[in-house]
Amino acid sequence: MTMIASPVETIDAAKQGLLKKAHADLATMVISALFAGAMIAMGFIFYVTSQVGWAGFPTGLAKVLGGVVFSTGLGLVIITGADLFTSTSMTTFLVKEKALTVGAMLRHWAIVYLSNMMGAFFMALLIFFGGVAHQSHGGWGAVVLQVAVSKTSHSAVESICLGILCNVMVCLAVWLAFAGKTLVDKIVAVAFPIALFVASSFEHSVANMFMIPLALMLKAQGDPTVLEAVAGTDVSGLTVSSYLLHNLLPVTVGNIIGGSVVALGMAYWHRNRVTLATQ
Repeated sequence: MTMIASPVETIDAAKQGLLKKAHADLATMVISALFAGAMIAMGFIFYVTSQVGWAGFPTGLAKVLGGVVFSTGLGLVIITGADLFTSTSMTTFLVKEKALTVGAMLRHWAIVYLSNMMGAFFMALLIFFGGVAHQSHGGWGAVVLQVAVSKTSHSAVESICLGILCNVMVCLAVWLAFAGKTLVDKIVAVAFPIALFVASSFEHSVANMFMIPLALMLKAQGDPTVLEAVAGTDVSGLTVSSYLLHNLLPVTVGNIIGGSVVALGMAYWHRNRVTLATQ
């Protein structure tokens, strides 16, 4: 008995897992996606906490730590079977294999995307009204604002490219998790690809649905403690329009492209390899 699934077995596991989510009833789909949005937000909460107080330390080391702890979010999604938009973008290969219609795929995407957004935003509200941003003399909120300013300062083209890179890593992590047969296999499979994307500042649409709205609320609140902690960072460019036009929309496009590339590439590479080997 092998410890992990073969590439072709992994494709079949991915197909069954993705089809099950795409064919779920509406209530199941919405609830699953709400939890997924909240879980990714939890990963980002852990990330922000890990970044507080790192002034004077090597930036790369701090980012790697942040990436590792952020993988908690995707790990929760995978282990619980929640429905996350970025990995759901892999259903393009099901359409190619005629296992799913384009209409069913787009319906699934829309429901999951909006439900992820609501779940992530709910977590942002809990953090905001819970006063978490005031921890460490406003340092926690300062990290949120600094990250959000960086994310909304990209051009649309940059955001698309960063979104592609992010979801290539996310979907590879999910693909590796499909190959795992134990809980430990799946957790380890997720950790390093996710750490890579976070440490490299790639863009994840659902994570940003938590981080940037929270930053916008903190900016509007204008709490002196947080603003003092973030002194030196110009937050004037952090607006709803910069969030939507420079981040969320182009990052979403990039995430879809990245997920489709991984799913179609992995599925057809390995299926064709097996076909050639048996000829």
